[in-house]
Amino acid sequence: MAFKRSVETYLHDWKINPSRKPLIIRGARQVGKTTLVKDFARSYAHFIMLNLEKATDRRYFEDFDDVKTICEALFLTYNIPLLEIHNTLLFIDEIQESPKAIQLLRFFYEEMPALHIISAGSLLEFAIQRVKNFPVGRVEFLYLHPMNFEEYLEAIGREAIIEQLKMVPVKPAAHQVLMDQFHRYAIIGGMPEIIKTDIDKNNLADLTRIYESIWGTYKNDVEKYTTSDNERKIIKHIMDTAPLYLDERVKFQGFGNSSYRSREVSEAFRTLEDAKIIRLIYPTTDMQPPPRADLKKSPRFQILDTGLVNYTLSIQAQMLGMNDLSSAYKGAVIPHLITQELISLQTISPNNPNFWVREKSQSNAEVDLVLVHREFLIPVEIKSGSTGSLRSLHQFIDAADHPYAIRIYGGAFSIEKAITPNKTSYLLMNLPYYLGTQLPAYLTWLVQQEVI
Repeated sequence: MAFKRSVETYLHDWKINPSRKPLIIRGARQVGKTTLVKDFARSYAHFIMLNLEKATDRRYFEDFDDVKTICEALFLTYNIPLLEIHNTLLFIDEIQESPKAIQLLRFFYEEMPALHIISAGSLLEFAIQRVKNFPVGRVEFLYLHPMNFEEYLEAIGREAIIEQLKMVPVKPAAHQVLMDQFHRYAIIGGMPEIIKTDIDKNNLADLTRIYESIWGTYKNDVEKYTTSDNERKIIKHIMDTAPLYLDERVKFQGFGNSSYRSREVSEAFRTLEDAKIIRLIYPTTDMQPPPRADLKKSPRFQILDTGLVNYTLSIQAQMLGMNDLSSAYKGAVIPHLITQELISLQTISPNNPNFWVREKSQSNAEVDLVLVHREFLIPVEIKSGSTGSLRSLHQFIDAADHPYAIRIYGGAFSIEKAITPNKTSYLLMNLPYYLGTQLPAYLTWLVQQEVI
């Protein structure tokens, strides 16, 4: 089963672009990179797939030094006439196994521009560090993430409700159906194999083996991420304990009740960032775009997939019985998932979102996310209670140069004229959880509303 992914539009635009460059798809293991390219290959008359974990495929780059000879050898092996080069897709999977192949992408671009080339790999960041002359400016990047809620609805065949999801604002009649579907998605997460099995079996018990396999694979990959036994131990410790601290900002020193030093832990976190398993989300103190991450302040962290988090915390059965997931694991699951949804929209850049802090004596404040829209930096609070309890958001609004704010919660869509305790008027847009991927459209809609 091949799922429709939102980046397919990008791939088709890339295909018809006469100035296209070799494309490198980046992302963690098992987010669907290989399946995506195989499905896209159906739009070509000819398809050559190499897996550089196989010595027989790697030899093309070991035996030859120029791309024209490599092409001749490949087209002869696959019995494709060279005249068909313009309608042939060459897919180099697991390209991290050959730094030379990465270097040669530059010469494919310069000397064989008619050949369509896509490469992918799960540990590319580490391979790129070993490439002496990376082909900067000669390749394009595409980032693939776990499936988001919109892609999940497509996978389970709910095309009609996707149309409702994309309406701004969402219609009241669609609210409960979307909440019900989002509830299941929030529990199982967005890993493609998990979603496929859930469609086939519809039983959480059948997913256990797959979660364990995915998380186990990431742990086993530690050997490839590290250069020392000590770093290996720290990374394993982080992976074992990080989900337990999902509701806290990271304190590197002694993380997870350990004796590890701050520098050791921070380096291990960044290694896991390179592997696309964990992201560090840093705060900003800015009130206007662009928000600058304050690397001196404690970050939050984001694990690749919320379903994996739920599994490692053993809370999925408990979540099944919840009417409102806002309280799941100390209130940390929904903010993590909303952040994951926003990250899934970052397909051509690896930028992380930011949260906002003000750290002053007796007036600390923290807003879950801040999003850029035109000249505004708009605060987003997730799962807060009544408007009167939005203390941190109110501090932001009191200091901001605009009157717009968003709350994401377990209720229906609404927009209201609100006022802070300091008598600052603002527009508060209340969005249900399932609209995470639609936030850019709702930001546009919000700033078009009249403020009195």
